[in-house]
Amino acid sequence: MDQKQKTLIVIAGPTAVGKTALAIELAKHYQTEIVSADSRQFFREMNIGTAKPTDDELAEAKHWFVNSHTVTEDYNVGDFEQDGLRALDEIFATHDMAILAGGSGLYIKAICEGFDDLPSTNKFIRAELNTTIEEKGLAFLQEELKTADPVYYAQVDINNPHRVIRALEVIRETGKPFSLFRTANVRHRSFHIVKIALNLPREVLYDRINQRVDLMMEQGLLKEVTSLLPYRDYNALNTVGYSELFDYLDGQSDLPTAIALIKQNTRRFAKRQITWFNRDKDFTWFEPGQVDEIIKHIDLS
Repeated sequence: MDQKQKTLIVIAGPTAVGKTALAIELAKHYQTEIVSADSRQFFREMNIGTAKPTDDELAEAKHWFVNSHTVTEDYNVGDFEQDGLRALDEIFATHDMAILAGGSGLYIKAICEGFDDLPSTNKFIRAELNTTIEEKGLAFLQEELKTADPVYYAQVDINNPHRVIRALEVIRETGKPFSLFRTANVRHRSFHIVKIALNLPREVLYDRINQRVDLMMEQGLLKEVTSLLPYRDYNALNTVGYSELFDYLDGQSDLPTAIALIKQNTRRFAKRQITWFNRDKDFTWFEPGQVDEIIKHIDLS
């Protein structure tokens, strides 16, 4: 069949909204496979804190990029664009539909539109920046970025240390603003794309987030984080649910405070995700229970 007749269904939205359940339901309905666009579910060592699909859920539909890498690998959005497109080629070889599901907006953008080709940087620059953030804090690097590239500073989530460090790596390596390398050129894809975003009333979503964190703690999140202490400096572990418990294990907070911070930071993360997907007017928004309406929308798109 003509490749241009293939359709990629994107399922996006904030954490804990129900993306996994919907993606599996759609995968079964369309008899196809799921590509994960959750940048932390890639890593085998991170299970509880990333809310990975359960073994039963993984058995219901094939998932690509769940448990595909280790935290010690330097795996970035550029790598994912290449690998994800290869995975879609394989899926489309035998299926007319494929599903891309997750909450990592940058990774979804990479598959749907392409990602800018950024220059490679010296690993010692990253090491120096990581040392700076440990010794002087994120605010120090935020100020450096604000001075060096006010355009990108106004666009980026400045509270995400990985984004700040990545921009400063390129700036220090090239002597040019990071924003100059972000061309925003949309690359043509040979498949049709239908974008679905999920949301819930804020109080419902926040309650689900709080309950999920409590469940993660019951399932052994603290034990998982403790086992990952030797790897804490890897970028994969610089994320909500892990950072707060590392601080607890360092004696910087008590456990109730750490849990409360995980909930608070996850709610803030969910808010940023909603803002990100709202900027893309190609998304059509639904509540996760509107499965029949979502299928009808996909079939008519």
